[in-house]
Amino acid sequence: MSATTDRARAVWLRCLASGFRTALACTIVGCTTLYGPASIRHHIAFPAFSYVTVILIVTDATLGDALHGCWLALYATVQSVGPALLSLWLIGPAMLTSGTVSLAVALGAFVVVFPERTHLVAKRIALGQIVIVYVIAFINGVHTEAIMHTLHVAASTAIGVLACVLALLLPYPRLACWELKLNSERLAENVSERLNLYVKAFCAEDNALALTYISQAKTLAVAGAKLLQSIKRYQESVKWERLPLRFLRNLYLNPGERLQELEIPLRGMEMALTSCTTSLPVRILDGENKHGLVQLVENVSHTQKQIKNCLPRDSLTVPESNADNIVESHQTLQTISTRHQDLPSFFFLFCMKLLHCKSLGKPITPTQQKGSSTPCKQNGFLKSTWMSNWSTSVSSKRLMPAFKCSLSLGLAVLFGLIYSKKDGSWSGLTVAISLAAAREATFKVANVKAQGTVLGTVYGVFGCFVFERYLSIRFISLLPWFVVTSFLRHSKTYGQAGGISAVIGAVLVLGRKNFGPPSEFAIARIVETFIGLSCSIMVDLLLQPTRASSLAKAQLSKCFETLSACIGSISLVANNKTNLLENQRRLKLDISELGKFTGEAEVEPDFWFLPFPSPCYFKLMGSLSRLVDLLLFSADAVGLLEHESQKLGASWKEYVTKLDGDLEIFKEMAGSLVKCFEDVTMLLSLEFLEKELENKNISHDLEMGNSSNRNIFKVSGLDEDKIDSVTSSYLQHSKEMVDKFHAADEGERELKSQVVLCLSALAFCMSNLIKETKEIEKGIIEVLQWENPSKHINLYEISCKIRALYN
Repeated sequence: MSATTDRARAVWLRCLASGFRTALACTIVGCTTLYGPASIRHHIAFPAFSYVTVILIVTDATLGDALHGCWLALYATVQSVGPALLSLWLIGPAMLTSGTVSLAVALGAFVVVFPERTHLVAKRIALGQIVIVYVIAFINGVHTEAIMHTLHVAASTAIGVLACVLALLLPYPRLACWELKLNSERLAENVSERLNLYVKAFCAEDNALALTYISQAKTLAVAGAKLLQSIKRYQESVKWERLPLRFLRNLYLNPGERLQELEIPLRGMEMALTSCTTSLPVRILDGENKHGLVQLVENVSHTQKQIKNCLPRDSLTVPESNADNIVESHQTLQTISTRHQDLPSFFFLFCMKLLHCKSLGKPITPTQQKGSSTPCKQNGFLKSTWMSNWSTSVSSKRLMPAFKCSLSLGLAVLFGLIYSKKDGSWSGLTVAISLAAAREATFKVANVKAQGTVLGTVYGVFGCFVFERYLSIRFISLLPWFVVTSFLRHSKTYGQAGGISAVIGAVLVLGRKNFGPPSEFAIARIVETFIGLSCSIMVDLLLQPTRASSLAKAQLSKCFETLSACIGSISLVANNKTNLLENQRRLKLDISELGKFTGEAEVEPDFWFLPFPSPCYFKLMGSLSRLVDLLLFSADAVGLLEHESQKLGASWKEYVTKLDGDLEIFKEMAGSLVKCFEDVTMLLSLEFLEKELENKNISHDLEMGNSSNRNIFKVSGLDEDKIDSVTSSYLQHSKEMVDKFHAADEGERELKSQVVLCLSALAFCMSNLIKETKEIEKGIIEVLQWENPSKHINLYEISCKIRALYN
């Protein structure tokens, strides 16, 4: 109950704070445009766009985001207003027609969207400015002064940006560094609690107690994942606060980066405990090992406290007594157990060793490069210029989004002006501020945007009706709406798109004056919004006809192709750790892309198609994600063995070939099945396969295939005994190698214990890799059965047919 209450309080505080900052920024714009000096109000001719700029920048922002927004707005203004000024000056506003305006808007949109590195907020502001400049110039006709008109658009943008900065400074600044430090402290506490629970579960005397600890740790793991997302989000904002706030330099030490490195070992510990709950209590632990484990936990906790206090990596210290106890505790592991039930326990200790090294910032091997994940590419505008954006080669991947945006925006402006010349800009603005960075669920996003616009507009009309004679009170009625929309933005139903549409819809009605009767404006705005969204949907359907479900299936096949390369990279003979890590990173990116397509396919309309089997795909992604972790642990174990092999001498050279032979059997068992998955998921349908076999008159009798083809796909019929026999062979060869190495002094005993942990961890990873692969097999059968409900699914039979057709 306490955790639920704390979470509810945190959500309330977050939404109230976000609503307050948004309200303050809009109040600054409203006071300036409604009650400011006439000279200022004359230049801020488009207060509606000032409000739009505020919503685009200040939503859930920090001071760093606001400062970043200043640069983005300046960049967008140069990119859009400059060329528009030249066009208006050459053509003349009096010569504009609805057709030429639509064409000019479309061309301007293409120029803005085409550069790949331009930030999304800058693109949205630039597109909105383009719509305002051309459409309002067309509406006013000969009364438009080209230079002053474009300057008014720039001034309206500037007042919105300035309001964002002031709102993030008053009454006290909301600094990203403080948010980062607070979340890092929470994550450090979260990691400490999870670590203690895992160790308690590992040392538990009965299975029920261990399961209780594991369940508590899983709840904390969910909270830890959210904290990690927050830390990554604030890391970008911190960079923009460093320059103006150099006197607070000590606050900008980022402990979150080091805390993120501890997540993978913790996931491995959870994986080990989940695998060994049936064999508790752990037999390999004696009194000395348990004491050493407790000392290791204390050491990691001590290091986390130093990290949390933002101490530099070089100043981290370990108490000498703890360090000695840790070394001595691991030296007792001098032989490999051939009992399969002990593998999870050894893997748990291996993950503890990794956690210890990562908490101190020590590389796992001397040649390891800093950071185990793909380096993030910075999108800062200080390093990317206009020429660098356009210097890369033109490709369809960049052309299509730019062409889609220009076409949808041009059509929206054209049909908006045809419907109502006076309100024609709103259809284009709807498309402009809704630009997405990547592919999204078209119908769902359009639905929530329409609902948000209607909700906000109706609230605005209602506020105007209640406070018709009191403009100041009418503006104050926006305050509760800002809080409500903060909750809408964080809800699954509306999300960011629906929440932003709702707040813009209300503020455009309640935050302005002299725009006509509110009810008429509301109707016109809703219709124009519908026109803009309809144009976006139509262009998406014409230029992006492939359904997300088809893309998800193709991406699933790509994941299996990458997984096959990962499995093939595992070797003890060749120095393949770098290659294995690179393939593992590719697989992680492919799974991330699969998740995006699956999420989109889950919410897209079925129409006349079969419903998308999202539960099956989410289950497959869970197994693939566990395989990614297993491959990373395998790479760490292989890297350590490669590094320590030189010290083992003849015993390593004698047995490494035998060990690698056992690994080859593992790889063949898993790789063959993965290749089967790749072939099956590439099929359009089983009916297509049957027709192709009939058209080519190919026999697919299962007994007629040669033995090599049959062996490839008989892996799916493997039982646990076959897997256990290969595991036993590997463990026996590992034991013989380790026992042959005689440790005479303390350093050699430490080396031997490390080899024991690495070889045991590799055995755990390979056996679990096959088990997860067989779980994927069940998921693939579920998907095929979903797509072919009237057929009996046999992967071996389908695979033979595919081989018969394409070989």
